[in-house]
Amino acid sequence: MQFKISLSVALLFFFSANYASAPLAAEYIHRDLMANTLPSLGCAVETEAIATASKPYNLNKYSKKFCQSQGYGWHVEVIKDNGKAVCQDCTGVNNGKKQCHLEDVVVTCKRIKPGSVGMLPGKS
Repeated sequence: MQFKISLSVALLFFFSANYASAPLAAEYIHRDLMANTLPSLGCAVETEAIATASKPYNLNKYSKKFCQSQGYGWHVEVIKDNGKAVCQDCTGVNNGKKQCHLEDVVVTCKRIKPGSVGMLPGKS
């Protein structure tokens, strides 16, 4: 009984060590993009408008859209640069307030390289 348990543990260790040292088969294609976000819908005082444009939620949402505009399978790897806030004056009732957006946001996008993870039938 003791021999069977120790043999099982040894085999488990042997196979887990072999699979852990195997390199990952997935290869990725990377692409850096530079784009601008859209201005917020409402007008606000300049400091509030800049804060709204620079929210992490907005940055993540637009970064995802930038990568998805490249085609199927593209995802955000990292946001390299948040860009700079640019504001425009509002007119009419909101005179004196501003709408802001981010310019020159740099995002690194990635997708799995075709054929790198056995996606093609009959290929290993």
